[in-house]
Amino acid sequence: MNIQQIRNATLVVEYAGKRFLVDPMLADKGTYPPFPNSPRQDQNNPLVSLQTSIEEVIKDIDAVIVTHLHYDHWDEAAAKALPKDIKLFTQNDEDATEIRNAGFTNVEVLQENTVFEGIQLVKTKGEHGRGEILKLAGLVCGVIFKHATEKTLYVAGDTVWYEEVQNVIEANKPEVIVVNAGDNQFFQGGSLVMGKDDVYEVHKAAPKAKVICVHMEAVNHWGLSREDLKSFINDKEMSSNVLVPADGESYSF
Repeated sequence: MNIQQIRNATLVVEYAGKRFLVDPMLADKGTYPPFPNSPRQDQNNPLVSLQTSIEEVIKDIDAVIVTHLHYDHWDEAAAKALPKDIKLFTQNDEDATEIRNAGFTNVEVLQENTVFEGIQLVKTKGEHGRGEILKLAGLVCGVIFKHATEKTLYVAGDTVWYEEVQNVIEANKPEVIVVNAGDNQFFQGGSLVMGKDDVYEVHKAAPKAKVICVHMEAVNHWGLSREDLKSFINDKEMSSNVLVPADGESYSF
């Protein structure tokens, strides 16, 4: 497999001969207002530009996976750029209806045993924060990729570390894990996605897995920088297995 970090949570995953686009946020830098009640209110989103053109990002994509509909995971630019007949997977019927209403005609809800072109896709649970903030943050999912010719891949999505993430790791034994690790927060409510301690828990649960940390420094409410996460990784002696890609960087496994 090859995993390319595009920007924020947007990935291009080449897996068993197919190309998946995950959580496409494709707008130009500064297109959207900042998330409210959070840091950097003077900076519009996305905070950084794509490293390449939208056309290059979506070239030869076989399927799109949208873990939830927050605009930093599925935006107007993606909806406009992608072919309306492309295969597109969502977490539930509500998200599927909204995407169909945008004109997409080949939308499927992920299940616990979805199969696409011989690749098993397993929808996993996530919690987009802890406590009261969950009511505001809404439902999210992750996805496991499985194929006889590939290592098992777990894209956790917008979730903090909690028991269900550990259960997914124990049940599926992924050899590659992608986590959203920017510790994004509003001024109240705590972490919405993983921070450095959550990343450490993932590593402890899967010490032999390669863990790729994305969703960093791209939207205004980020709370953990790549530099600080790398320093933490070094302190915990995880640098051989826990990776923090720059936008545009890719890894093959």
